[in-house]
Amino acid sequence: MAYQVLARKWRPRNFPEMVGQAHVLRALTNALANNRLHHAYLFTGTRGVGKTTIARILAKSLNCEKGVTAYPCGECTACHEVDEGRFVDLIEVDAASRTKVEDTRDLLDNVQYAPTRGRYKVYLIDEVHMLSAHSFNALLKTLEEPPPHVKFLLATTDPQKLPPTILSRCLQFNLKRLPLEQIIQHLTKIVEEEGISSELPALRLLAQAADGSLRDALSLLDQAIAYGAGSLSEDDVGSMLGSLDQKTVRELIQVLAAKDASGVLQQIALLSAQNPDFVTVLGDILSLLQKIAIAQVVPTAVDTNQPDSEAILQIAQQLSPEEVQLFYQIGLLGRRDLPLAPEQRGGFEMVMLRMLAFRPDTTLEQPPPQTIQQQPPQNRPQTPPSTSAHSPTVTTPTNSQTAPLAQVLSNNDEWGNIVHSLGLPGFVKQLALNCKLKEREGDIWHFTLSSDKKFLLTESRKRKIEEVLQKQYNSPKSIHICVERETETSAVQQQDVQESRQQYVVKAAENDPFIIYMKENCGARMTIK
Repeated sequence: MAYQVLARKWRPRNFPEMVGQAHVLRALTNALANNRLHHAYLFTGTRGVGKTTIARILAKSLNCEKGVTAYPCGECTACHEVDEGRFVDLIEVDAASRTKVEDTRDLLDNVQYAPTRGRYKVYLIDEVHMLSAHSFNALLKTLEEPPPHVKFLLATTDPQKLPPTILSRCLQFNLKRLPLEQIIQHLTKIVEEEGISSELPALRLLAQAADGSLRDALSLLDQAIAYGAGSLSEDDVGSMLGSLDQKTVRELIQVLAAKDASGVLQQIALLSAQNPDFVTVLGDILSLLQKIAIAQVVPTAVDTNQPDSEAILQIAQQLSPEEVQLFYQIGLLGRRDLPLAPEQRGGFEMVMLRMLAFRPDTTLEQPPPQTIQQQPPQNRPQTPPSTSAHSPTVTTPTNSQTAPLAQVLSNNDEWGNIVHSLGLPGFVKQLALNCKLKEREGDIWHFTLSSDKKFLLTESRKRKIEEVLQKQYNSPKSIHICVERETETSAVQQQDVQESRQQYVVKAAENDPFIIYMKENCGARMTIK
């Protein structure tokens, strides 16, 4: 008996055997069970996700000798003939090879005649988007009002090319790409049934290369079995696919995290020895960076069953979230521009060196806020200091004593430091930064807020600041915020510093000898954004 490829041997013959597409199967099963059958169905989706398979099972369900059912028997003559592709009332049409209007007219001439063997005459038109505009027009009337014994099943990978008049006459089902784990599970089941020894990492490589297509996965599995002489190992599959060892990618990210420029170039030299496609290498790096970013935000989301989970968690601790996002963006743009480079390796090296060059300098740390402590009166216990390592200690005076701002904080920068140490969220922190501490009367803190920032002031944000201050200083605090016309706050001071820096840059550029020469001799103009 001739060998049958796995993609055909393991093609599902009923709905329960289908892998994925539960949303489509549920609708079709309920329609068959309740006898609510539409006259035209359109199945869309990428290649190898089950469009034609579902259409054939639906045709079998409509013509099973035991009646219209979502679960055809698979034993009657009609079921066998549909499985073998020789059922006379299932007319399969390849629209890619029959695009002319004459072909469509010839097809529709037989629509009026009753089925020869089955209950329904089923027209399965694959890649229907390939039909010409005249063919679609010829199909419109029949597709809208076909005879009761006719069903149209259309399949396409590009529904955007279908006219709206066709789409409006069909029930449309969009088939999704299959998840990676679902493909791995199905491949594992097949190799067990076929009695083929395999390694799980090898099956994972095949599933990743399939890119959501189960038919592609089965075709690659056939090729891998032949390549490995009846067995599947990670090394053989990786060599067959030309894929890169993920350990090499992890080592490249590790030397990048260590800011080792020479180590980065050495790793690239090792990569070049394998003659890889550097666009694919950048894709692997981006995938790894995405896993690292997830590990930094939600460490529990990392699948500990994966072989690289420990390395991912380790790299996630070495890099800051900002660095990971920067590396990802640089790699994404570099992958787009890599085909423009004179030589792929040189372009890849520039992408890696760009990650090092634009990496933020995390060695410059902000100095901790200055601790200011007011001596308490005699025979009065001092207010306990905050347990925070970077929180300034401020002693509360007696209730009858009013402390002006100069006694509590030397300037408004100190209040800004206190705000940063409180760990306030989003808009609450913005409200605190835009407030100016005027004085403190016992446990009552008086602030002023500029009128143009009045929109930040809400009762809930005010209560949040009171709660955090109470927790910070271990005593009840009440704050009063008064809206004034103009207030010099920490946020305003930071903006002034930025404006001063920009003015300095503008002045330095205007006095640059080269720029002066270009203005005088070449008519150049300087624009600073």
